[in-house]
Amino acid sequence: SHYCDGMQTWFNADCTWNQDGYYLVGVLVGLAVYNSVILDVHFPQAVYRKLLGLPLGLEDMVDPEIQKGLKTLLEYKGDDVEDVFCLTFEVTWNSLGMERKRELKPGGANLPVTSDNREEYVMLYVKWLLVDSIESQYNEFERGFLQVMEGSSLDLLRPEELELLVVGTPELDFEALQRNTEYEGGYDKDSPVVQNLWRFIKESDRETQLKFLKFSTGTNKAPIGGLGEMPFK
Repeated sequence: SHYCDGMQTWFNADCTWNQDGYYLVGVLVGLAVYNSVILDVHFPQAVYRKLLGLPLGLEDMVDPEIQKGLKTLLEYKGDDVEDVFCLTFEVTWNSLGMERKRELKPGGANLPVTSDNREEYVMLYVKWLLVDSIESQYNEFERGFLQVMEGSSLDLLRPEELELLVVGTPELDFEALQRNTEYEGGYDKDSPVVQNLWRFIKESDRETQLKFLKFSTGTNKAPIGGLGEMPFK
């Protein structure tokens, strides 16, 4: 019900048959935030801005190639935009093997993009990709998220802060994690195997440390406040 572009997860505009799935994902993300459980999920900033009701712009584009192309259009210095870019106010995409088209404004298929109207074209293109094309999928995701989080003063957060609540921080202090760790099954902090484990972790390279954390906790990030705030047994 989504697609992954590199490390980022975004809504699949072609998936119109799994609205319950989007709702449940929203609920799960909301439950994770509510219960301070960090997730190994990589939403672009646009998702957090949408959840906080903030406006979206070209800098929020998920596809870096499209973003680059639109920037090139805006920064082009010549007065022959119409001839060089050959664009109209219409978008074309493939859906389930079929080519589909949609006008960005009435009569857009016959309206060329020029030096005078290219900013409007970019604005409408961004709105189409980040809002209109995924409206039903996103609305269900947001409904699920707010089912859990409504009334939680989300409007006090910045997008970066909401992202930290969901995915945690990359700053890893294994000394703090060691101090916070509890033991059971006959082990304690002085057990030779425990001491050897912490020695190995602290002497390992960053990649190995991340793999250890991912294996033992399900994510390679720390909660807000650092690894010292993570229950670890």
